[in-house]
Amino acid sequence: MIGASNRIGSAGYRIFRNLIGSEYDGVVYPVNPKYESIQGVESYKNVKELPKTPDLAVIVTPSKVVLDVVEECGKKGIKGILIISAGFKEIGEEGKKLEKKLENIRQKYGLRIVGPNCVGIIMPYLGMNSTFAGAMPEKGNIALFSQSGAICGSILDWAASAKVGFSSFVSVGSMLDVDFGDLIDYFGRDIHTRSIVLYVENITHARKFMSAARSFARVKPIIVIKSGRFKEGAKAASSHTGAMAGEDYIYDAAFKRAGCVRVKKIGELFNCSSILAKQPRPTGKNLAIITNAGGPGVLATDAIVENGGKLAELSEETLEELNKFLPTHWSKGNPMDIIGDSDEEAYRKTIEVALKDKNIDGIVVISVPQVMANPKKLAENIIDISKKSTKPILTSFVG
Repeated sequence: MIGASNRIGSAGYRIFRNLIGSEYDGVVYPVNPKYESIQGVESYKNVKELPKTPDLAVIVTPSKVVLDVVEECGKKGIKGILIISAGFKEIGEEGKKLEKKLENIRQKYGLRIVGPNCVGIIMPYLGMNSTFAGAMPEKGNIALFSQSGAICGSILDWAASAKVGFSSFVSVGSMLDVDFGDLIDYFGRDIHTRSIVLYVENITHARKFMSAARSFARVKPIIVIKSGRFKEGAKAASSHTGAMAGEDYIYDAAFKRAGCVRVKKIGELFNCSSILAKQPRPTGKNLAIITNAGGPGVLATDAIVENGGKLAELSEETLEELNKFLPTHWSKGNPMDIIGDSDEEAYRKTIEVALKDKNIDGIVVISVPQVMANPKKLAENIIDISKKSTKPILTSFVG
């Protein structure tokens, strides 16, 4: 790590502390000409002095010396570079010139670069945290790639309380080299990754992105939130990471063509991440709605159809089974309106019957508050059933 530091509060201190304080069992070399040792580890004056050639160089130095450091890394034979430092194309023409020189060095030595202007990389299964984030996230099956370090931090903070884990976390920054297409292609083959979440300000190589996303989106869902949808937001994105503006309808069409699911709010991104982490994958679009009130069932129907889903056609066997215990005036179709006075036991039986129906790929359970059904017991019933289910069960406790 070039730019590692003993100065508490600096990025160089925090990132090095995360590298040596995590479960990562590889060797970490601090490089900084100011110190003999950094946080108890022998330090080196420059990259040339390192006793071995590392797999990855993490650079946390002022932008004006980044080029010299990358040149040293290239001469040393280091092929992977992570540049945390800012001060490149996002600051304007001077930064763009600097970045062009950096690209020339990259090509000269055949390097792969993540960044610049990024937060870093976290690999929970390797125990490696090369960011200044506060804590290592739990191991999980979601890969998170973001152009915004703040969005990364927000998601990690939320995930800690929501018990959502990650297979990988990559802050891509300005994407001089490694971009979303590269990451989707790599982590699409990763055994720990079951789904991919993206925060996007721009796509740098459209054809590469489309090819990678279309290859993996069917087996590993890709959720995208794209900022800069309007010209004012696009201008802000340009000053943030140097992202080039593009017509939003083009991005929208591209995401649909690639099979990505686009969301427009951070809350939706959190919800999708939680569902992908905790629920089994649906095998189709046919959903069943179980509700104790007509209005919410209608709203859910609209939402499902609007977003490309379908209402499942209940089988004759399912209808016959439900007629045995539900009130005679239940809806006898989908949505399954089991009437307002249904208790948690009626919900439990209805869910269990619906899960057996081959026409149903997933279930949405809606509960409107009423005295007959104890919401705590209903929630416990749903949790117990979901542990054994191979189909996703989504819930909405209204109120």
